[in-house]
Amino acid sequence: MKRRYILAGAAALATGAGVVGVLGRRGTRTVKRNVSDSTATPAINKNRRKLRMVTSWPKDFPGLGEMPKRFSRAVYDITEGRLDIKVYAAGELVGALECFDATSTGAADMYHSAEYYWQGRSKAFSFFTAVPMGMTAVEIMGWVEFGGGQALWDELSGNFNIKPLQAGNTGHQTGGWFKREMNSLEDFKGLKIRMPGLGGEVIRRLGGAAVRLSGGEIYQALQSGAIDATEWVGPWNDLALGFYREAPLYYAPGFHEPGAALSIGINLDIWNSLSTSDRALIKFAAKAANDTSLAEYTFENARALATLKNIYGVEPGFFSDEIMVTIGRVAEEVVREFGQADTQTQKVYDSYIKARNACREWTEMGDGRYIRARKAALGG
Repeated sequence: MKRRYILAGAAALATGAGVVGVLGRRGTRTVKRNVSDSTATPAINKNRRKLRMVTSWPKDFPGLGEMPKRFSRAVYDITEGRLDIKVYAAGELVGALECFDATSTGAADMYHSAEYYWQGRSKAFSFFTAVPMGMTAVEIMGWVEFGGGQALWDELSGNFNIKPLQAGNTGHQTGGWFKREMNSLEDFKGLKIRMPGLGGEVIRRLGGAAVRLSGGEIYQALQSGAIDATEWVGPWNDLALGFYREAPLYYAPGFHEPGAALSIGINLDIWNSLSTSDRALIKFAAKAANDTSLAEYTFENARALATLKNIYGVEPGFFSDEIMVTIGRVAEEVVREFGQADTQTQKVYDSYIKARNACREWTEMGDGRYIRARKAALGG
C-alpha cells in the first residue's frame, strides 16, 4: 500500500472501520489475509467510486494545477484506488469560473478554485480566499481551523449544496506587472488591471478599472492592450506565463492577497454519501495539499525570482509608503462595507476581523521584527 502523501494515521482511519467490521462478524477469530488475495479484490472493486473534479487552473500549470492532482493522488493511494478522482483543467469540462455552479448542481462532483470568484453569490466568500490588508497564509489557516472559520464556511457553502475545505495556499502575492511606472496614487487613475475580488474594488476607488480574467486569458489581454497591468500569483507562476515580456515593471508588495487560500468544494450530496472514514481521509488529503502547497510556493517563488532577476533582467520595484498607507485606508472601507452586506456576511466578517486583530500583534512581534532584524544582520 502506498503512503507517499498522507500520514499513515489517515490511512489507518480510512481502513480501520473495515477491520473492525470483519472482526465483529467473525467474533474473536483472527483472519489473516494477504492484500493480493483474490477474495479481497471483488469487495474493493464493488465499492469503487469515480468522481470528477473541475478546476479554475490551466492544464499542467505549476503549483495551482498541481494542487488538485496532488489531492487526487493522495486519495487514490490511501484507498488503493477505491476513490478515483479525475481532475479536469479549466475549459475541459466547464469554464474556469463555472466550477462552483457545476458542483452545486451536481454537473461535477467537486471543484478546486478560489472562493472569491463566487462573491457574486455572496460577498462572504471573499473572506475564505483573501481580502485586502487581511490575514497572511498561516493566519487564515489558523482562523479556519481553530477560530471558527470552518463552521461559518460550512454554513455559507451549504446554502449552495457544497462542502468546502482548505486545499492550497500560494502565500503572499506580489503587487503585479505594469506597463508603466507606479510612483504615486495618480498613476492608478485610468489604470486597467486584472484583479479579482475585493482588491479589484480598491483599484476602482483609486480611479482605476479592475478586470476579472482567468489565468489563461491574462497574457493575451496584456498583449492586445485590453489591460495595462495584472496581478496573478507570484514569481513562480508569473514566470510560467511570461508576463515580463508584455509588462516588464514588477511591483511589490501585494496588498490584495496577503495569503491566498484555495479550496476544494464537494457537492454536498456526494459528501453526505461518503462513509465517516472516507470523509476523514478526504479532510486529511486536503490538509496535506494545503500545507504542501505553502511550502512549495515559498521555495519555488524564491527560485523563480532569482531567474527573473538574473536571466530576464527584472528588477522588482516597491510601492511607496504613501501608496500603501492610502490603499490600506481604502481597503478597510471596502472590506467593512462588504462585510455589512447581509446578516451571514456580517457574521463571517466579524469573525474574520476578530481573528486578524488577534493574530496581528503576534505576527508583527514574531515574524515581522525577526525579518527586519535578519535583514539588518545579513544585509541586502
